[in-house]
Amino acid sequence: MLFHASGQRLVRPAHLSLAFRVLFMVWLALPLALWPSISAYAAAPASIPLPTDLTATPVSFQGSGGITLHGTILDPAHAQGGRPGVVLVSGSGTGLRTETQPDAIAFAQQGLSALIYDKRSVGYSTFQRNYSQLADDALAAVQTLRAHAGVDPKKVGIWGRSEGGWVAPLAAERSADVAFVIVVGANAISPLQQQTWAVANALHREGVSGSLLNHAEPTMFRLVATVGIFPEAYYDAAAVLQHVRQPLLGVWGSDDQSTPPGQNPPLFAQALQQGGNTHYTFRFFPGASHDIHQSSDGGVTSLPELAPGYAELVGSWVQAVTSGRLPQADAPVPPQQDWLSVPVPPLSWWESAWVQLAAFLLLLAAIAGYPLVALLRRLRGRSLRAAVGTPARLLSGTGVTAVLCFFVYMLSLLIGVGMDGREVVPDPVLAGRPLLWLLLQTLALVTVGAEVATAVAWRRAGNSVSLGERRRLGLLLAGGALFVLWALYWGLLLP
Repeated sequence: MLFHASGQRLVRPAHLSLAFRVLFMVWLALPLALWPSISAYAAAPASIPLPTDLTATPVSFQGSGGITLHGTILDPAHAQGGRPGVVLVSGSGTGLRTETQPDAIAFAQQGLSALIYDKRSVGYSTFQRNYSQLADDALAAVQTLRAHAGVDPKKVGIWGRSEGGWVAPLAAERSADVAFVIVVGANAISPLQQQTWAVANALHREGVSGSLLNHAEPTMFRLVATVGIFPEAYYDAAAVLQHVRQPLLGVWGSDDQSTPPGQNPPLFAQALQQGGNTHYTFRFFPGASHDIHQSSDGGVTSLPELAPGYAELVGSWVQAVTSGRLPQADAPVPPQQDWLSVPVPPLSWWESAWVQLAAFLLLLAAIAGYPLVALLRRLRGRSLRAAVGTPARLLSGTGVTAVLCFFVYMLSLLIGVGMDGREVVPDPVLAGRPLLWLLLQTLALVTVGAEVATAVAWRRAGNSVSLGERRRLGLLLAGGALFVLWALYWGLLLP
């Protein structure tokens, strides 16, 4: 929370906070600038031809804040009136209607009217999004479909995939006009916990273990969230589900690599039951990926084809619940999940973003100050005898390299693995460690060794060390001690 000071103060804490956030974001953004393969979103899939047994009607409607959104309603070509309808809410990314078109076509062929629309571009980006706003957009789409010819307005529900699995229940909670809810690859955990699991699961899948997986990766996500560049990081999905009163169909692929497919269904059931809602059905599709498409590589990539029986399940379930035949806690045993998701709490005060930035700057100043002072003296023609020479230079060189390369590596790793957890570790894994992480740990160990060697050499040199050299060495050793604490915190000195 920002506190604005009275007019008696010359500096406002809110201004300091803003300046700090900008500085910290620049610091975190440096690795992104050094990673040229980054793109904000994957290319949207191309539109597929409309089958001859369906019709398409372009529509436009006003979303949250008065923005105009554009979509398409797909209908069975010769369907009778009074049919059910479903609005499809896409996952994260650009959210063009082509992303959900295959599902919409399949649902329309099951006798439903399906509305797909392009997600808003205003107020939605990698670092900015608001689920409340997206839910209002979805409700505007619901009203549009309810007014569509041939659709029974009392039988219109909402479908959400991935990020849409957070948005769809929120929209249903707000409006009784939503007749049912369908979620695909959805989460009852926070977005931050889901993303942390997705990357950790990908690392685990490639044989990574130890401090990178258990320590550095979740801590980096917590830091990114604290800075404010992970939108909706701690969104409380369970609290929303407790207020959903509509029947809900939850669908997960057994090979989901983006969402914990074994942990989420019980959490959904628990939240719904706590709110008094037992009208839910859960189904799991063997060999299916996050988006319930077929997959030939364990869910890492999705094939164009939907999982067999998925569209038929949605069609029959919607027809049943809109006819008054409600399910009763129909939840079979979820699929096995190799890597468990764990809570990702906010940073404590002693590891806050302020402390992290201060430690980073102090480390660089203390360790890099040793060679910089020597360089300045040489440029001015003043010599300074280095009684401790080699170990001090080694401490300075490896310490600065380890600190700078650590943040570059961590953010590039998170992006290289893929925020949805579907990519692979970009470098070879040796003894449970990616090669570059192993090199970073080696640098950290060398830095600690150089710290000890520098202290021993200084003690042996005794009174032969000049006053200026003692100051330099004192600052360097203080930086080395801080480096040990920093490296332990980030797991560089842990197994």
